[in-house]
Amino acid sequence: MKALNFPEKDKVAVGSMPDPVVGPGEVVIAVRASGICHTDIEVMRGNYGASAFPIVPGHEYAGEIIEIGPEVTRLKVGDRVVVDPNLECGKCRACRRGWAHLCENLGAYGVTVNGGFAEQSVVRADAVHQIADMSFTMAALAEPMGCVLNGLSPLEGRLIERAAIFGTGPMGLLMGLALKSRGTPEVIMVDFDDDRLRMAKRNGLEAMKAGSGALKELRRGCDLAVDAAGVPAVAASLIDCIANGGAALYFGVCPADARIEISPFEVFRRQLSLFGTHSLNHNIPDALAVIEAIGPSIEDVVTHRLSFDGIADVMAGQKVKGSMKVQMVL
Repeated sequence: MKALNFPEKDKVAVGSMPDPVVGPGEVVIAVRASGICHTDIEVMRGNYGASAFPIVPGHEYAGEIIEIGPEVTRLKVGDRVVVDPNLECGKCRACRRGWAHLCENLGAYGVTVNGGFAEQSVVRADAVHQIADMSFTMAALAEPMGCVLNGLSPLEGRLIERAAIFGTGPMGLLMGLALKSRGTPEVIMVDFDDDRLRMAKRNGLEAMKAGSGALKELRRGCDLAVDAAGVPAVAASLIDCIANGGAALYFGVCPADARIEISPFEVFRRQLSLFGTHSLNHNIPDALAVIEAIGPSIEDVVTHRLSFDGIADVMAGQKVKGSMKVQMVL
């Protein structure tokens, strides 16, 4: 089969490799859509995962089952499915509490074992979820949407009438769409990029230009402020945006050595809540439900559909002008 892989650190290649061999409790998927995440780049750089090269990256993917292994009973050849990539140990303290995404030995398809940037992928049967007639492009957004829903999970039960999301990249836009679909009446996307702000407005969200005087309207006026940009200066500004009793969510990936200044007295006096969340926690079914509720318009997030070679070029550092989510489509 054809596959993209990282043969060693900082190297990307496209070539042939043996078809995967199905084992007990596993299925083989013919990959139809697989999305690029910045995590893939970090895996290539040796900054995330086990650095066990060679590795086929890709943890946002959907396809069709073409082979069933022994002991698999609930699935059949021809089923259209999406993959939940996380592979937890099931034994550590986090796993015992149901926090698979915080597993001390967390692995994942496309991170520690071969993933979705290949014509075929072998995965555990319990890691796939059926998608009925949902498009593969939409279904491949389930993993990032799962991350969004895990990000919002600490806020369950809170009244969120006004939310500001800083960063209108794919993850920020998906978070805005999820909040809107769950009933938040005012979701404001903040970004420097006019095209991204126009996309937000086309999808029923409000838009505000970063660095403009309009941002003064947000001061202490939001029930929720989200950093979806991974920019320390943005992360530092969140507290000034949230109203008394509000929440700040650190969702973007800031540099590991970045630091910001927070007043503990202000957190105390204004009863603020500060959250950080990581990955998804086996919530693909919930993610699929939200994607279905948003509808086909969510495919606007996917701006480029590329071949193996196109994906390899992106991995190697070639920027795609005007891109949001980039997928390989087979």
